[in-house]
Amino acid sequence: MVRFLSIYKTFLHGALKLVGMTTQAVEIEPGTVLNFWLPTDTTNNKPALVFLHGFGFDGILTWQFQVLALAKTHAVYVPDFLFFGGSFTDRPERTVEFQSECMARGLRKLGVERCTLVGLSYGGMVAFKMAEMYPDLVESMVVTCSVMALTESVSNAALQRIGFSSWPDYLLPKTADGTKTLLDIATYNLPILPQFIYKEILETISIYRKEKTELLEALVISDREFTIPHYPQKVYLLWGENDLIFDMETARNLKQQVGQKATLKAIEKAGHLVNLERPCIYNRELKRILA
Repeated sequence: MVRFLSIYKTFLHGALKLVGMTTQAVEIEPGTVLNFWLPTDTTNNKPALVFLHGFGFDGILTWQFQVLALAKTHAVYVPDFLFFGGSFTDRPERTVEFQSECMARGLRKLGVERCTLVGLSYGGMVAFKMAEMYPDLVESMVVTCSVMALTESVSNAALQRIGFSSWPDYLLPKTADGTKTLLDIATYNLPILPQFIYKEILETISIYRKEKTELLEALVISDREFTIPHYPQKVYLLWGENDLIFDMETARNLKQQVGQKATLKAIEKAGHLVNLERPCIYNRELKRILA
């Protein structure tokens, strides 16, 4: 059977190589490896830009349109989080803190000293934690459809909006129809895709299902545990106006939490996956921020 995603990835990887990108596996420690897309030439003086993906796809599928648009002007790094794409660990930790530590160690092994983080959803939570833990590494952040931390109150409100009782039920579907529901909720107006594409996406999602479930279980923390950190970095919030998961009220609350160093821009007719739904507008706003 012809596998659409495999063929698409082959063409995508070819296009990425044409704009000067390549892949590298970075050993953080024995048993822990992160897969990165990164510049073929890392000796240039371009500003470093790190894209952190959400929970649905790996790094390069999530950020493909942004990487192709920005690889000529920036030193672009796109890691896969642990248990996504080509990244894995034999360590038992599943927290955002551990993901953040591994990301920072990986970037430093690649010679990145200062960078701007661009984080979507789960990647935005990791970005906030990296900025808190490693202020010398993180110069600024662009956060899309995310929160500082997934507290119980924020989590319960989001799950109620989308009609699910838990994050694994929503983000780790067990059927092709469940995968369609996942994407329908995460987008503003996604065209109906052929059933075989939903099945292929489901196969990808199902890799490391147990470990991904543990990541989601570790993600939700009690409201009592959470205190708002002070961020010395500039924080830009770039949102899908029609995001159901983290809606505009969530975005405004986040802006208030960050304080005067935060700006908020919403892109109309776009949901949670705004960077994939409206890539041209997202890229334009991202370039404006980076300038």
